[in-house]
Amino acid sequence: MKVVFASTPDQEEKIKELIRTFYQNVFPLYYSDKEIEKFEALKVLHTSTRHFEYFGTLKEAYQVITSLQTLISILESTTLLVKHKSMFQRNVAILKEYGLFFPFDFEQFLEADQAKENHNDSFSIYTKAANELLI
Repeated sequence: MKVVFASTPDQEEKIKELIRTFYQNVFPLYYSDKEIEKFEALKVLHTSTRHFEYFGTLKEAYQVITSLQTLISILESTTLLVKHKSMFQRNVAILKEYGLFFPFDFEQFLEADQAKENHNDSFSIYTKAANELLI
C-alpha cells in the first residue's frame, strides 16, 4: 500500500496567485497589453479543475509552485542571463508535464527584454494598482 498526500486548497490558491503574478508583474515587463490579451485568449497558464487533478498530490503541487516561482524570479531579474536558459527550460518542461500551457522560449524573453526599452514608460492595464481608492 502506498500513502499519497493530496494537495491542499492553499496550494491550489498559491498556484492561482503565482499565475496572477505572471499577468500582473512579469508579462507587462516584456509585452504590450494587446499581446497579454492574446495570451489570455490562448489560455496561457490557464488552470481548471482538470489541472488540479494532474497535480493533485503534495509533491506535484509543490513542483508546479516551485517552477512558477523560479520562472518569476528569472524573468523579474534586472537582466536576463543566458546562464539561466537551462533552468528556464527545465521549469517550463515541468509546467507542460502537468498540462499548463506556457508556449514561450527563453529567447522570446531575451528579445522582448531588448525591445522593452521602447515601451518601458508605458502603463499597463494588467499591472496591479499602486494604490486604490475605496468608496
